[in-house]
Amino acid sequence: MNELARQVLSGDERALARAISVVENDALTAGTLMPLLYSHTGNARIIGITGPPGAGKSTLTDRLVAGFVKDGRRVGVIAVDPTSPFSGGAVLGDRIRMRNISTLPGVFVRSMATRGAMGGLAPACMDAVDIMDAAGMDIVLIETVGVGQDEIEIIRVSELNLVVLVPGLGDEIQAMKAGIMEIADIFVINKADRDGVEKLESQLQYLNRLSSKQIPIVRTVASANGGVEELRNTILNLFEKTPRTGPDERRDFERAEYRIRNRFTQRFFVTAKELMGEAEYNHLVSQVAARKLDPYSASAAILEALKKAGNQHGTP
Repeated sequence: MNELARQVLSGDERALARAISVVENDALTAGTLMPLLYSHTGNARIIGITGPPGAGKSTLTDRLVAGFVKDGRRVGVIAVDPTSPFSGGAVLGDRIRMRNISTLPGVFVRSMATRGAMGGLAPACMDAVDIMDAAGMDIVLIETVGVGQDEIEIIRVSELNLVVLVPGLGDEIQAMKAGIMEIADIFVINKADRDGVEKLESQLQYLNRLSSKQIPIVRTVASANGGVEELRNTILNLFEKTPRTGPDERRDFERAEYRIRNRFTQRFFVTAKELMGEAEYNHLVSQVAARKLDPYSASAAILEALKKAGNQHGTP
């Protein structure tokens, strides 16, 4: 792992790809690799791009990346895709979705499967962001699946979030207002050449009046590169107002706590399952599936197995 970490820190893209595969597929090895990289993170600016399916997030990401590269920045892209029910991998590949930018110098694109994760984010997404950060990327963009309100989990990863909307989706603003709308740092009205753009913008302005923070609204037609430069400038201006000269104490604390809790829960469950043994664990799951045992009692049984193992090893 020391050699792989060294190669990642040197910016080697093949090593970058291998390291991300490690955190996706091998939790034990990831636990050896990430401590070697984590102290080298905290320099990249992290942008989340979210919104409903069909909003044009991939095209918008493509155009933004091209602009950042033109400015001389190294850019990493994580495209979080739905999981294939057959292979367990990402249904949509990065070469299909981001074929225009994946060959640009200084750009690294990676598709990651959600693998059933709620919130639109892959379980290893945070580690992948850290790996790209440690590899010297100036900006990392995360484009999420587009599953709707549950995508608010992206705020746990990114520091600036674009909520991409399109005209003509009826009552979507009302439906999303309680969740995904609240995470926006910039509202992007994409496909702004469609009918209904004025109505959508007025709805967003109304939400701004109700909110304590005034969120910039930018119109784009990403397919024609329209408005993308204005959007990029808006992003950079917001970054200038919040430079990485020191941590945002509240947000960084919440993000760190979330990561610890997420990792601890995963490790705790794996350890408890191993201690119970596969046969006993499967029997427990079957009991719940057959409605002979409730999930709360099953969880208590797993915890009891963990306690028993700890007592046997002299752990108080």
